[in-house]
Amino acid sequence: MIMEGARKVMVVADPTRESAGALQYALSHAIVDNDTLVLLHVENPNAWRNPFGALFRKQPSTGGGAGAAGGAASNSPPPASAEGGGGGGGVEVDFLDAMKQACGAAQPKLKVSVVVARAEMADGKDKVSVILGQSAALKIDLLIVGHKRSFSNAILGSRRGGSLRGLDTDHIITNSKCTCVAVQKKGQHGGYLLTSKTHKNFWLLA
Repeated sequence: MIMEGARKVMVVADPTRESAGALQYALSHAIVDNDTLVLLHVENPNAWRNPFGALFRKQPSTGGGAGAAGGAASNSPPPASAEGGGGGGGVEVDFLDAMKQACGAAQPKLKVSVVVARAEMADGKDKVSVILGQSAALKIDLLIVGHKRSFSNAILGSRRGGSLRGLDTDHIITNSKCTCVAVQKKGQHGGYLLTSKTHKNFWLLA
């Protein structure tokens, strides 16, 4: 049960460097005592595979890690506390387990839950809809999304913001019912570039 005054913070979890940066920002700057963290992974039918756990693990894993997969959902989101028991391995389970282990290493008392939802169509718009629907259904207070700004946007100054593997982060920020922050990590120790409804490309030192 979440204590009064505590928040639900959601990080969109994908096997990408942008998602890793979003989680690192959440753990180091956004989450405070009594908060609950929800890791949301949205699968799509044509998801590419990437063994991403190495970006989180600072030392070899020691056997039994925390269980890390929730039940798949399409229209009706599962509750944030619903988690499976580890299931049948695979890359998704590996990187979600690595993320959860990183949370435990950074903040041992932090309550972390994992939700895995499914996008019916393999496009960014459907994934955006799932993210917005899950954040509303789970009554999230703060939504954090990894932000990838393309080279062409940086040069041309396009009004359309960055994306996470085709994910329209600007649309998520604009339409989210809760506070939403897009995070772009600048190098290993270079700080974070943050974008929200009220701040555009706000620089935060690591």
